[in-house]
Amino acid sequence: MNGENTGRYEWKKLFKTEKTHAGTVVEINLQREFTFADGDLMDYKIAGIDVDCKYSQSFGGWMIPPEALGHLCLLVWADDNKSRWSAGLLRIEKQWLNGGNNRDLKLTVKAAHRDRILWLHWEAELPENVLLHMSPVDRTAVFSHASGQARLNELFRRVQRRPISRNVVRTVAQQKDYMKRVRGNGGSRSALQREGIIIMGDYESHRRIARGLGLPSPRAGEFVSAQVKGVTPGEGSEKSVLLNGKTWTLASPGEAPEPAPVLPSTSTGSRTPL
Repeated sequence: MNGENTGRYEWKKLFKTEKTHAGTVVEINLQREFTFADGDLMDYKIAGIDVDCKYSQSFGGWMIPPEALGHLCLLVWADDNKSRWSAGLLRIEKQWLNGGNNRDLKLTVKAAHRDRILWLHWEAELPENVLLHMSPVDRTAVFSHASGQARLNELFRRVQRRPISRNVVRTVAQQKDYMKRVRGNGGSRSALQREGIIIMGDYESHRRIARGLGLPSPRAGEFVSAQVKGVTPGEGSEKSVLLNGKTWTLASPGEAPEPAPVLPSTSTGSRTPL
């Protein structure tokens, strides 16, 4: 969606040409991820077999070209609203397809024959599009700020205890140096420290902190923010971590903030005992 330049995060707000291009982006990234060779006639060659790839945001909306007849197709579906995706294989035969009269003669798979698809993944979990699923009040508050830094601060303040992807950060910041806006030394980590909010990234030391607090462990390219409070050992929740020589646990909603600890800045976490 090119959120860095447009600030858009919702499929229905894309232009028709952008939606068409999305399929190409999916095909390219699948090939990059799995290092598929180029096919002779189709998109890929997998285990010596030509395979075409078709993506649709609408389940069953795959547009099959005439040249795919007789070939295997990798059919991919993903829906940000449902946070689900599927991928399956189907050898394309004419009798499985609906008729059509579009100019490029592309056809769709008949609903009655979708049971012929061999599903490799069926309604698997898709990382949440946080901007799409957050409350309208919170979303409005985030985008009400003029500066990218202020928008990011508001995002991490309002969306706590949930993974926030790098793409969301890029869309909210709308700046080339968006990752710098998360870090300390002027970024969201330092800006929110006085509010008791820590921002954990995908360093292993940060993941250990998240797990210790009972929060989702950030995956590659993800962040999780949370307000914490200092406690004496053995006090309150068993879910706690040791940072800067002090025990910390999650603060309750609305609890008065206290300055948060500084998190480790490297993957080893050598600067801060855990």
